Amino acid sequence: MGRPPGHQTQLPDPTVKMTEGWHCLHMYYRINQGALAAMRGRNIAIGRAEVAEILNPAAANAPERLQTLAISGHRADLGVIMMDPDPLKINTLRQRVRASRLGAVLEPAWSFVSITEISEYVPTVEQYSERLQREGTATDDPAFEAKINAYKQRLPAMNKQRLYPEIPPFPVVTFYPMNKIRIPDANWYLEPFSARSELMAEHATSGIKFAGRVSQLITASTGFDDWEWGVTLWSRAPEHVKEIVYGMRFDKASAKYAEFGPFYLGYVMTPAEALNHVQI
Repeated sequence: MGRPPGHQTQLPDPTVKMTEGWHCLHMYYRINQGALAAMRGRNIAIGRAEVAEILNPAAANAPERLQTLAISGHRADLGVIMMDPDPLKINTLRQRVRASRLGAVLEPAWSFVSITEISEYVPTVEQYSERLQREGTATDDPAFEAKINAYKQRLPAMNKQRLYPEIPPFPVVTFYPMNKIRIPDANWYLEPFSARSELMAEHATSGIKFAGRVSQLITASTGFDDWEWGVTLWSRAPEHVKEIVYGMRFDKASAKYAEFGPFYLGYVMTPAEALNHVQI
């Protein structure tokens, strides 16, 4: 039987929150030296205290994740990483910085809007099983069952970290956006899923070598910003950033199909430390 006239499928309520995962904003500021020079000392002190409290991750109204960085190089001075279920909470923080006494001093230099996700290339247990078999591990091999059980145990925690990431206690952070390119001889989106999945598996294997030294977060930006993904790397030491980015560029998924945007390298500080560092 067909549906009665006027029948409509029940739809979820409209919302700015996602079914799963968080909104994410990387915000970069440049110091406007002219605006800073025009301020009186008392207003600078008040503005410093105001911005330090706005960027305080322990504040009652802070986003779920909030981190402040001193940025290396001329393109920006301060960086802020924000994640929360509510994009308007993130935007409110940005607007509070703009409306503060340092609003004219902290001039936006660049930003990146994205969301956390579980990539389509993260294999299910079934897909992982098929991969092991393609790689030559027989299903009656004790190693096969051991690998499957280990993957079953760690997959929920890995997916939780992808959707609701904890920020590691590492001092170095680099961020860059990227696309998968579309050119006649290297169009990622014309490759079958099976081929793309194998290439991403190779890419992931390269990254695993840096476990404990680098923590990676991939956020999706298709439809949210000019690039398709954002890559945030928290590193135990600066050299690990160079090593992982350089090493993974030899993977075919990057060597043939990747396009990279600007890199922003920063060092983790409290808001007060970062303001001191940039001489405000």
